[in-house]
Amino acid sequence: MTALVPSRPCHTQPGFGAFVRARADAGALVVQPRMGFSDPTQMRAGLAATKAARAHTSGTLTLDSYTRVGDLASAEHALRENLPLNGYPIASHPDSTTRAVLAGVRDTGFPVQVRHGSSLPRHIFSKLITLGLDATEGGPVSYCLPYGRTPLAESIAAWRQCTELFSHLRDLGAEPHLETFGGCMMGQLCPPSQLVALSVLEALFFRAYGCRSISVSYAQQTHAGQDTEAVFALRRLCEALLPDVDWHTVVYTYMGAYPVTEAGAYQLLGHATQLALRTGAERLIVKTVAESRRIPTVAENVAALEYAARTAEACPTTARDPGTDSQTYAEALALIDGVLNLHSDPARALLLAFERGYLDIPYCVHPDNRGRTRSRLDEEGRLCWAETGALPLAHLVRTGRRHEVTAAGLLADLSYVRRKFDRDARADRAAAAVAGSDPR
Repeated sequence: MTALVPSRPCHTQPGFGAFVRARADAGALVVQPRMGFSDPTQMRAGLAATKAARAHTSGTLTLDSYTRVGDLASAEHALRENLPLNGYPIASHPDSTTRAVLAGVRDTGFPVQVRHGSSLPRHIFSKLITLGLDATEGGPVSYCLPYGRTPLAESIAAWRQCTELFSHLRDLGAEPHLETFGGCMMGQLCPPSQLVALSVLEALFFRAYGCRSISVSYAQQTHAGQDTEAVFALRRLCEALLPDVDWHTVVYTYMGAYPVTEAGAYQLLGHATQLALRTGAERLIVKTVAESRRIPTVAENVAALEYAARTAEACPTTARDPGTDSQTYAEALALIDGVLNLHSDPARALLLAFERGYLDIPYCVHPDNRGRTRSRLDEEGRLCWAETGALPLAHLVRTGRRHEVTAAGLLADLSYVRRKFDRDARADRAAAAVAGSDPR
C-alpha cells in the first residue's frame, strides 16, 4: 500500500464532528448545501458564498459522476476540452488547484466535507488524505446498491479498506469524520425503519474499522409524524450501540420528486428544518427551488441555507423523545438485531444479510438485492411495508392481498410529496389572493 501524506499538518483543522457538536451545544443548527462545480473558480466562489451566508454553515465539495465511478480518463478529457461536469473532479485537478480552492476559505469556523457517491472509492480517499481533507460520507451499502452494479462484496471490501486508511489520519493529529448515507437509500419509498437500520449498521461498520467521529443520516420522507419517530429511533439506537463514538444526526431534505412551485419547494424545506429541530438533529442538508429542474446556482443554494436558518430561529423548540417503542423503532431494532446476529464482523454480517434477505430494499434492481419487498403509502401518507420478503419483521408487520402494489399506485406514491406541497402552495396563493395579500 502506497504511503499517503497529508499536504499540511492535520492538527491545524478541527474535526468536522467537533465543529458540528460545538454549534449544537450552543443551540445552533448547522445547514449545508450539496454543491459541486467542475470549474475551480466557481467552486471556490460557491464555498465562499456558503461561508458568508447568514446561517451556521459547513461547506461541501460534491464530486462529479466520472470521478464517482472511477472513469478518470473521461474527467480529464472534460477538463482538457473545457466541458462542464456535474461536480468537482478532485482526482483529476492538480493538488495545487484544490489547495488554492480551499485556501483562506476552509478554516476552523468553516469545515468542508467531500461528497461523492462511489462504491469503490479508494482513489477518492487517497486524494482526501493527500490533501488533508478529513470529512466525507457514503457507505458500503448506501453507495453501492442504488448507483450501479458493483458487486456488494467488492463495495464492502473497498469501504472497509478505505475506512481503515482514513482512520490513520488520527495518527497525524486529525479526527477523520464519516457520514453514513444509509438513511437516504433510494431517496424515497424505503420504509423509515430500514433507513434507520441501515444508517446504524453502516455507522457500526465505520466504528469497527477505526472511525470514531460519525454522523448518521435520515432523509425526510412522506409523513412528518413518522419522520419524527424515525429520527428519535435513530438517536436512541445510536446512544445504545455507539457509546464510544462522537456522533451526530443529519437530516436530508426530501430526496424524491421535488415540488415544481417555488412556494412548495420552500414549504418542504421548512418542514425538513422543523423535523431537524423537533428531534434534536444537529445538521441539515438543504435543497433548493431549482431541484425539480436543474443543478442549482450558488445564489439558490445560499437562499436555501438562509431560509432554513430563519426557520430554525423562529422554531427553536426541541420536542421530547417519548422514550416509547414506536413502530419505527421496533422494526429498526428487529432489522439491526437480525443482521448483527448473523456474524460478529460487520462486513460479513452485511453481506449475509442481503444474501438471506434480512435486508432488502424495495424497488432496488441491484443484482445483490433480493427484490422481494414492497412499500406503499397508507391513507395518512405514512410509508409502510406492503411485502416484507424474508425481513425479520413477521412479528411486527402484517401484509396481505389488500396491500398489493399496482403500477398506478406506485407512480402516485412517487409523486405524492410533490403533489401535496405544490397543491398546498397553490391553495395558499389562492387564499392570499382572496385576502388581497402576497403569500410570499
